[in-house]
Amino acid sequence: MIEILNSARLERAKDTGALVGNILHTLKQRSAVGTNLLDIDQWAKEMITEAGAQSCYVDYAPSFGRGPFGHYICTAVNDGVLHGRPHNYTLADGDLLTLDLAVAKGGVAADAAISFLVGKARPAASVAMIEATERALAAGIAAAKPGARIGDLSHAIGTVLSEAGYRINTEFGGHGIGSTMHQDPHVANTGRPGRGYKLRPGLLLALEPWIMEDTATLVTDADGWTLRSATGCRTAHTEHTIAITDDGAEILTLPTQVQP
Repeated sequence: MIEILNSARLERAKDTGALVGNILHTLKQRSAVGTNLLDIDQWAKEMITEAGAQSCYVDYAPSFGRGPFGHYICTAVNDGVLHGRPHNYTLADGDLLTLDLAVAKGGVAADAAISFLVGKARPAASVAMIEATERALAAGIAAAKPGARIGDLSHAIGTVLSEAGYRINTEFGGHGIGSTMHQDPHVANTGRPGRGYKLRPGLLLALEPWIMEDTATLVTDADGWTLRSATGCRTAHTEHTIAITDDGAEILTLPTQVQP
């Protein structure tokens, strides 16, 4: 299903997107050496509930997961890249942490992810990966204009990642979003320009470049959810929900205020 939002629902999408951005900003500020992943999940639950929103994850049970996800945020560390299930792990200096959050409010969902280094250590290869996903996301957003096609976005994202020297996995990528978290069209992280669905104002897309340092192969953790690099290498993942407007793309999941 592909949804096109009217102006009223787009305003609600902006509210949901700001909530996602602000929660992620707060969680990044709180995530320090010694923080437990289960604490991050609890903080996310509290902020979602306080805002009168609903988690898109707690009851989420797609074919690629083992039963309901059961948590409020995805927390992936180092070799974990997607669908990281919070567990009893304490963050260490230099850990590469990815937080991926999707919530719904007012009948509209928004989805975003950030990768960052915990503590003071700054391994150069990890910094480079994070920056590559951020540049790729910016390129995909710049290509998202009315009349463009999904392949144009995929090509823009993939060009940045490939030129940075990373292999690209196409099993998971970006997606449409609206009344539910995952909708058509699929937005692969590489592709051919001029192909696929033509973008229209009112369309929401979650674009999410993700990479692994030295492989394109994923393995599933014993928890049935967390996807890890097959070689144990580090990974990075950056995501925003955008709205297609007459003038181009509007990013909905930027933080709008500094949280304590």
